[in-house]
This record gives sequence, C-alpha cells and structure tokens, in this order.
Amino acid sequence: MKRLAFFAIPLIFAVTPARAQEASDSPDNAPIINPAETPSPLTARQKDEMRAQLLMLRKDYAEAVKAYDQLLKGDPKNAPMLNQLGIAYQELGDLSESEHAYKKAVHADKTFASAINNLGALEYSKQNYGKAIKYYRKAIATRDGDRAVIYSNLGYAYFGHREFPAALAAFSKALALDPDIFSRKSGAGAIVQQRSAQDPGMLYFLVAKSYAKAGDAEQAAHYLKVARDDGYRNFISAKTDPDFALVIKDRRVQQVFDIQPAFSSDEKKL
Repeated sequence: MKRLAFFAIPLIFAVTPARAQEASDSPDNAPIINPAETPSPLTARQKDEMRAQLLMLRKDYAEAVKAYDQLLKGDPKNAPMLNQLGIAYQELGDLSESEHAYKKAVHADKTFASAINNLGALEYSKQNYGKAIKYYRKAIATRDGDRAVIYSNLGYAYFGHREFPAALAAFSKALALDPDIFSRKSGAGAIVQQRSAQDPGMLYFLVAKSYAKAGDAEQAAHYLKVARDDGYRNFISAKTDPDFALVIKDRRVQQVFDIQPAFSSDEKKL
C-alpha cells in the first residue's frame, strides 16, 4: 500500500563570504560533491503535489479539493492523498464527501491510523460519540500515526459520552506521549485533532487533573484557571481531589483559588 505520497523539499544551505574565502584559500580541504547526492529537479507531478500542500497551508480548501482530485486521477488508491482530500472537504463542511474520501483511504490502506482517526473526528463532530470511540480505538490498535493526538481525541469522545474516568485515562496517556498535546497549534497535517466540547469548563478541569496526576503544576494551574474562567463552578473541588495531591500546594495552583468568579455567589448548582 502506498503511504509515502509526499516528498521532502531539499534544503539549500548558503555559504557565507567568510566561509567561501576560507574554502578558496584551502583547495585541498574543499568538500567533495557526489553527483548522486545532488537533488534532482522536481517532476511535474511533484510540483502538483507541492501546490496541493501549499493550498492546504493557505486554507484554500476549495482549490485544494480540485488539486487532489486531479492528482488522484493518476493514482486513485493513494491513501495519504485521499486522506488530505477528506480533510479539505471536512474544512469546507461537506461531511459526506469527507467521509467518502476517508473511507477510500482506509480501504486503500487498512492500517492508515490518520484516516481512521479522521473518521472518528467526523463522528465526533456529529455528536456520535460511541462511533467516534470505536474509530479512535481502532486507530490506536494499528499502533501507527500520531498516538498522542488519537488518545487526546479518544478522551474528548469519552467526555462527550459522559464516561469521565475513561476520558481522564485517555488524556493521561496522551500527555505521557506528548506533554504539549493540548497546546499544539493546528496546521495542515494529516490528522484531525479535537479542539471543542459541549462543556469546555468541565473538560478543561479534566485536562487540569491529567496534568496534576503527572506532577506538572504549571499546566495544572493553567487549565484549572481556564476551567474556572469558562464557568466550571466545581473547580474548587481540586482542593480536596486526590488527583491534585502532587501539585495542590504549589503557589501557582493556589493562586487560582484566590480569585472568586462571578458565578461563585450564584446559588444555582451544576
């Protein structure tokens, strides 16, 4: 199955004037250039692939769809390109075409974790959390792809399904693989990462718990503050929550409790 659809753009290193002078003064020490290692000119197809990737980076998804459709005419079972086509359609809000492209990618490569994950992301967007969980677990079982993202997405799906202990466990696994998973900047990659939830305040409280269990006081304090500011009334429970035991005495965590949000005087409970 084809997986390596994309190519690396060769890096060209400039020689500074000082270095160039040194080289000219020492001809015996000049580097030997192997013609076999000289980057070959890009083929027309490689240029088309590069253009498609640039369109994704520019978020010109309508043109990216056209570009990938054209590329796939010559390679209809190219799983990575089908996956990128699915992402472009998803960004355009065409979930039907997006699902079709992802499924074709998985059919072309049954172990392509990114495409399996992205099918889960589609189900999550439709609030079909049970189906999303199945896709994410299937993606994890391939032992391929960006497992930190997949575990994070699994946590979101469990959270949507109101399975909070399972969500916390998935978040903890994601953090063990990548401590910066929740602060990653989105890009034009091959895998969709969840960024939203129905109850963001409570979700961020679970993220804070995950960092606290890992002993990361700085991030635990940050997400506890976000949970508080997003209206999660029970953020104060962190004071007695065993999962916060490793960090609860940290000054940064304690400072979160110093500010009483406006809803703290509201007698209505969650």
